Amino acid sequence: MSYNAVDLVKSRAVEEFGSWTRSMTMDEMRRRFDNFFGPRVPPKTQKIMIGDIPAAWFGLDFPEQPIVLYFHGGGFQMGSIRSHAGLIDALSDAARARVLAFDYRLAPEHIFPAQIEDSLTVYRWLLASGIPAEKVVFAGDSAGAGLALVTFFRAREAGLSLPCGMVFLSPWLDMVPARKSYETRARLDPLTQREKVKFMAKLYLGAGGDPTHPLVSPINGDLSGLPPILIHIGDHETIMDDALEFVKRVEAEGGQVQLRIWDQMIHHFQLFPELDETQKSLEGVGRFIRERLSVMRSV
Repeated sequence: MSYNAVDLVKSRAVEEFGSWTRSMTMDEMRRRFDNFFGPRVPPKTQKIMIGDIPAAWFGLDFPEQPIVLYFHGGGFQMGSIRSHAGLIDALSDAARARVLAFDYRLAPEHIFPAQIEDSLTVYRWLLASGIPAEKVVFAGDSAGAGLALVTFFRAREAGLSLPCGMVFLSPWLDMVPARKSYETRARLDPLTQREKVKFMAKLYLGAGGDPTHPLVSPINGDLSGLPPILIHIGDHETIMDDALEFVKRVEAEGGQVQLRIWDQMIHHFQLFPELDETQKSLEGVGRFIRERLSVMRSV
């Protein structure tokens, strides 16, 4: 375990996000978030527009099919293709597949359900472009993992063909921060504190929004009929108990979930390429994606 590296990552995160003030604009916070997580060397991408939604293809050296549709995290208020480019590029290499990422609209300028509308638009476009659903895997981190699951709900409701698997990294699946790990891991997780989660939920929902709604907190949704899911989460995350509860609920519905808990790791640790665990995690994610796509090819 790279404990020294983890301590350094935590120190960097505390220094950066601890310096943010109430006087900072949302644009400034987004710029700093992108700069903090953005790769030092931008990977090769093909930028496209899907209607009004900016998107980008990663892994251009891989065949056009199959693909991973990636939903970036950032609490629905920040995050972008740029902030997650290093992670997405590494995921593409691990999965040996092209990855499509997109910049959905952000709160508070665009509140729920704007983000879901954008993600469903992108998925519809993907299917209309000729890529069959059995060659698509959803993947996302933090809020993006929740958005991926909600997009699955909406696609199912609309009668669309559904992806063959899903990957969740540090999934934020419940906007009500009530489970015990918000207390037991509060001092260990520099990124996801209870009050911060409440604040992000309010910005996302706007006045009068219901944080328990299944399209807001998908842990409360209909979890039957989901494709196989892989979850990677750090042992130091405040949302740990949410992930454990989600696994229990999916398995109760007869679903398949593989859960890997990474010792000493913090929220969406895969955004830190200096950690040995990041590479190991992505290798496992890549294997899962390749296995899912291989299974679907043989069906």
